This record gives sequence, C-alpha cells and structure tokens, in this order.
Amino acid sequence: MHIVARTLDGTAPCPDCECPSNRVHSCYQRRLADTPVGDQPVRIELTVRRLYCDNARCERRTFVEQVAGLTFRYGRRTPALRRTLEAVAVALAGRAGARLAVVLHSAVSRTTLLRLLMALPDPSWEVPKVLGVDDFATRRGQHYGTVLIDCETRKPLGLLPGRDAETLATWLREHPGIEAICRDRAGSYAEGARVGAPQAVQVADRFHLWQNLGTAVEQCVRQHTRCLQPPCSDPSDLPDIELPPAKEMSPIEARIRERHAIVHALLDQGHGIREIARELHIGGNTVRRSARAATPEELLGGRRQPRPSQLDPYKPYLDKRWAEGHTNAVHLHAEL
Repeated sequence: MHIVARTLDGTAPCPDCECPSNRVHSCYQRRLADTPVGDQPVRIELTVRRLYCDNARCERRTFVEQVAGLTFRYGRRTPALRRTLEAVAVALAGRAGARLAVVLHSAVSRTTLLRLLMALPDPSWEVPKVLGVDDFATRRGQHYGTVLIDCETRKPLGLLPGRDAETLATWLREHPGIEAICRDRAGSYAEGARVGAPQAVQVADRFHLWQNLGTAVEQCVRQHTRCLQPPCSDPSDLPDIELPPAKEMSPIEARIRERHAIVHALLDQGHGIREIARELHIGGNTVRRSARAATPEELLGGRRQPRPSQLDPYKPYLDKRWAEGHTNAVHLHAEL
C-alpha cells in the first residue's frame, strides 16, 4: 500500500528554541515504513517543509517540521512500527527476530533489531527484599560476571563485571534495604554480602543445594564402584527380582574415558605433556589431569586424596588457636 501525503501550511516550532516559524526554506520527500494494513505492507511518501528559525539568538538557522505520531528526527519508520520492532527485538533479538519481521512485512536486519534493543532504556525497578546472586561466564574458565535477580518477580536487575566480593559489596551499599540474599556457595559472594549488607540473611538457593547434593552422591558412588560384587556366573543363583535397566553412558562420560585412554597410551610411548596437548588439540591442564588420574572415575567426579602439606603437623594447633579467636596469619606464622 503506497500513501502519498504532504504537511499542511502553518507554523512549526524550532526543536532547539521552540520558537514558531512559517517561513519556508525548501521542501523534500521522506519515505516512511508503517505497520501493515490488511496483510499488506504500507509505505508513506510524505512531503515536509524545511523552515527558517526566526530567533536571532538560536544557533539553528533551519529545521524540518515533524508530524506528531508519524515522524521523528532521522527516522525512516513510524513510531508505531518502531514499537512493534522493539517488541520483537526484546522477545527474539537478532536472527530469530529478523525472520519474524519478514512475516510482519517489516524486513529488517538482525543488527537493526539489536540497535533498537540497545537503544531502549533500562526498565525501572525498586530495591528487592530477596536478591538472587549468581555468576555467569562470558568466556568459560576465563571471564566471569555476576547477575542480580529479584527472586520475587524473577526479573534481572543488573550485571556486574567480575565476581569478587568488593564488586558485590559496593552494589549492595548503593542499594540498601535488602532483607535476604539467595546466592550460590561461593566464598566471595558470602564475603561481599556480609560486608555490603550485614543486616541481610544469606541463604543457599535451591538449585545449588540440589546440585551439590547430586554431585556428592555421584562422587561417593564412583569412589566405591570397586566395592561392588562381581556378577554371578550361575543364573540360577540370581534372586527373582526385576532389575532396572542399566544406565547408558553419556557422550561426555564416553569422551572423558576415551581421552583418558589416549593420554595414558601416549604417555606410555614416551610423549610429553605439551606434545600430547598439541597432538590432541586440548589444553595442557586437561592433559595433566588425565595423566594424574589413575582411572577415568577420578575424572568423572571421584575425589582424590589431598596432597601432603607442610602444615599437616601443625593443623591441630592452628585449629585450636583459630577457635580461640587468634586469626592473624602473621602472628600464627611467628608462633610456628
């Protein structure tokens, strides 16, 4: 649908000094895209005027008139279409939003949707009573940040660079009034919550409780796999019960077992850690972990014995002094 229109004669206010003017400098056409009507795309060809500003103290000499509800400066879409695309960008963002925009007869690129999304102001929010704190990775193993969520409304409140205690404590001091902090079990978050919001009650969130419980049970079972009795050779000796089907090996577990076997085979051939890492295209620390593990179960969650430490003979004394309230590491080191 093609619509040709022009603005009416009359005065228009200057965008800087708001002084009305009707002196015409020139006219030109603007091409605007609007929301579809009857499943047909709409294109508006609007002739607008460029006017002189009659205020001598205004720095702007000419300006283009705007039509309320239809145009805005440097816009090639109507406000109605812009709001539609902003809603698509919020829901789907890049490529998925661009595919939906084609169905809506408003073909735009994914970068256009991302620009619209980034231009939106942050939604207003109040300081929550229950704050959720967790980390996220921009690059796993190297760069991490902290996400803050209102646990009552389940809406994100902000992203913090890093996941150290001081960053979280600074944010909490700037937003007083939090009654409870639901966090994971990281020590830095515990310290940041204690310093930034000492009045808040700290609780572990349900996800990490279940995750820690599942990990502990899995590690305990894997440590005692050798304690399982060998299968009975005589089928008549088996009890008449229905056993659950055996759990299939996951792709991750299969890959870890295969990598463990390859690393130990190459080590037996005399290859070094760096050479194996280059050959398998994996990190050196990954190769070292596989080399130190005698069995794949240790890599799959089994807990190895801790390495001996120079503090082992003094740990009972240190625990006693720590319980007495002597927590200065320099003084404890001098006593030892």
